[in-house]
Amino acid sequence: MLSVGEKFPQFKLKATVSNDLATAFTDISNDTYARKWLCVFFYPKDFTFVCPTEISGFAQVNSQFQDRDCQILTGSVDSEFVHHAWRTHHQDLNRLPFPMLADVKRELSNALGILDKNEGVAQRATFLVDPQGIIRFVYVTDLSVGRNPAEVLRVLDALQTDELCPCNWSQGEETLKAA
Repeated sequence: MLSVGEKFPQFKLKATVSNDLATAFTDISNDTYARKWLCVFFYPKDFTFVCPTEISGFAQVNSQFQDRDCQILTGSVDSEFVHHAWRTHHQDLNRLPFPMLADVKRELSNALGILDKNEGVAQRATFLVDPQGIIRFVYVTDLSVGRNPAEVLRVLDALQTDELCPCNWSQGEETLKAA
């Protein structure tokens, strides 16, 4: 699995961005959000149980990520059409404010090293990527355990200080000074 300090892989994937079939699909690549922070989180499958809780959890704090010049992208190995059906028919995903990447060829999942060997789906992996395309944070949980979007946001805040941040540091608190 790729880790902190490594370059996020080049990618170009179909993405579902709305429920309107006329505008639902677009291509997204590394260049789409050039010079922005990225929060890229993968989940195993559409139409499952834990996944929508995470996706809607990130949607609830999307504006806070935007305030920090960070674009959220989510994705799985499902197609853009499956994403469209799920977001159209799932109440919590109906107005999703960020793109759903369709990694149907598993190219990005493989490049990141997050393809689950037993299930053949993406693991619950989250990457914070800085504006230069360098991975600055990786967070992976078991397929059965959801993530904490507030923790990802807290880490983004800490990374954006470019300072030393102690355990449980929150935005607005003092950072550490090296003596």
